[in-house]
Amino acid sequence: MADPLHARISAELRDRILSGDLAPGAPLPSEAQLCAEFGTSRGTVRAALATLRAAGLIRGGQGKSPVVRDKTLSQPFENLLSFTSWAERAGRSPGQRTVELARRPASARIAHQLEVEEGTPVVELLRVRTLDGEAVMLERSSWVLEVGRLLFEGGFDPDEGSIYRYLLGAEVDLATARHTMDAVGADDLDARLLDISVGTPLLRERRLARASDDRPLEYGDDRYIPGRVTFTFDNARPTTAGQLPNLRILKETS
Repeated sequence: MADPLHARISAELRDRILSGDLAPGAPLPSEAQLCAEFGTSRGTVRAALATLRAAGLIRGGQGKSPVVRDKTLSQPFENLLSFTSWAERAGRSPGQRTVELARRPASARIAHQLEVEEGTPVVELLRVRTLDGEAVMLERSSWVLEVGRLLFEGGFDPDEGSIYRYLLGAEVDLATARHTMDAVGADDLDARLLDISVGTPLLRERRLARASDDRPLEYGDDRYIPGRVTFTFDNARPTTAGQLPNLRILKETS
């Protein structure tokens, strides 16, 4: 099935932005110009612009002409989860070193997060993530067995790429996630694997990923070295009474 026209328009404009044809700070063509270029209605053009705005590629609206944001890219669901996808979009070279991939009984803490009985088999992963060869993050993931077993099957190599890209390609129903940000001091394992001192402050992102029927699929605990990766939060005042504000998370590198 062909992509909807608004998706093709947003993809074309995204390519222009990422290639530099539309530079940071540059205004986009007007709605009238885009309607003429693509032979479509203002509603379709506005849907395409909304997609770019949600991805953090443009700013403006509500009476202001949209302009291209700077090169910091915001993360829609898949890219916030996927370190690899985000790094590639940012023009960086992602890497990973797998420390452990194992099936084991769920601890009380993991069982609580995944809503299973303590001792239920789960699959746990520990990886060091790098940007341009430099360690920036320690990734801990615990998966329910029905999903985690896919990491042992089908020839997937966790040293070679994105787990989320692989699982989404295997039609795993990763639909939503809740992210919690805080700061922690590096423990002995963090310090050894990231080559930092014990107690060094780390930016921690914990997440609980769920299927579309709300079943927990993964609990993650990622710990970033500040100054190498940071997060910026953008939100907007609600425009409708009772509407919750939109929140976008932008991940940056120094």
